[in-house]
Amino acid sequence: DFLCISLVNGYTQLRYNLGDRTVILQTLQKVHTNGNTWHLLNAGRVGNEGYLDLDGINVTQKASPGMNALDTHSDFFVGGVSSLNLVNPMAIENEPTGFTGCIREMVINNRELNLTVTDPKGGANIGDCDGTDCGYTMCKNNGTCQVVNSGFSCSCPKDWTGTKCEQSIHCSQNMCGSHALCIPQPSSFSYTCACALGWTGKYCDNKIKFYIAKFVGNSYIKYTDPFYGKRDLQYSRLSLNFTTNQTEGLIVWMGKSEDEDNDFLAIGLANGTLKVVINLGERISVPLMHRKYFTCSDGRWHFTTVVQNQTCVKVYLDEELILFEDIDPQRKYTALNYGGICYFGGFEIGRKVNIVTTGLFQKEFIGKIKDVVLFQDSKKIQLMKAEGYNIHDGNSGN
Repeated sequence: DFLCISLVNGYTQLRYNLGDRTVILQTLQKVHTNGNTWHLLNAGRVGNEGYLDLDGINVTQKASPGMNALDTHSDFFVGGVSSLNLVNPMAIENEPTGFTGCIREMVINNRELNLTVTDPKGGANIGDCDGTDCGYTMCKNNGTCQVVNSGFSCSCPKDWTGTKCEQSIHCSQNMCGSHALCIPQPSSFSYTCACALGWTGKYCDNKIKFYIAKFVGNSYIKYTDPFYGKRDLQYSRLSLNFTTNQTEGLIVWMGKSEDEDNDFLAIGLANGTLKVVINLGERISVPLMHRKYFTCSDGRWHFTTVVQNQTCVKVYLDEELILFEDIDPQRKYTALNYGGICYFGGFEIGRKVNIVTTGLFQKEFIGKIKDVVLFQDSKKIQLMKAEGYNIHDGNSGN
């Protein structure tokens, strides 16, 4: 499988192969090669339907029956490759050659790549294209950059300040402690402090310990599984206790959540009942909507376990089997490649659950979680030792 964007005889070309055939799209107009014209290129695919847009003029390859997942587990190359024999002969029209020119503002699956010296994994023969201290993103939040003798200076819009317009004026005099993030609240001309895991209080200056994590709606825990490299990903298991009085919420998302092709196993609430969704390579939703289980939002503790045996999924609620389904009898994808990442209660600050999960779950979790066990581990995972924000001590009152 591959996806490749190239220049061919002055035209921009997108080629991709999902395992069955190579699709080729080419722009209607040529690019300017005078060296001082910037072009905006949007290219990609939805399933096996491709699109290529150069400066607002779009060409689209309509979907036809066939494969619709891009299975590539290689590095992502920009402007050239480390070795020309890595290029699939079908990915380009002529002999492969490196790109000569400038590239900026590169966004992959809604995530901007920082084309800097330090962020990429590697590279060679790259120079500064702008030639001044005013790089194209030096000033944040629509600030204007001016070159001055000692470097650069930013003129900031009214709600922003700082040398790079990176700080909200509502946070310029904040009292949040060192274990906190300042979250501006423009509507009230103020701010709130988001506390890192293990800290609480208005300014996040009170240290806490907990075994039961309390989520308040703008909370999350991101746990990195230290044993991921040794797991048998065809036989996954996740169990935990939760309590809530809300009818909607994401309890756990086992997966990297970076783009739509990431594998995941998710547990949450929809309309007051348990909902499980699993993706082993092609997005397959397995919702549980048993009427007798509309009691998950009753403020009581509920114990749930999800077991994935290749494509067979079992879900237990309070030690009763409520779902047993083979989601793909063809056994096309059988492993849960979750990247060693588990999110609890939501995602990083600024990443909304309904957007990241593309509507599979509507809200962040409000409630408590405890006793999380991955696979057949003998010990519960220590939520205190993960990354997260706005987590409170849920031990009291249990």
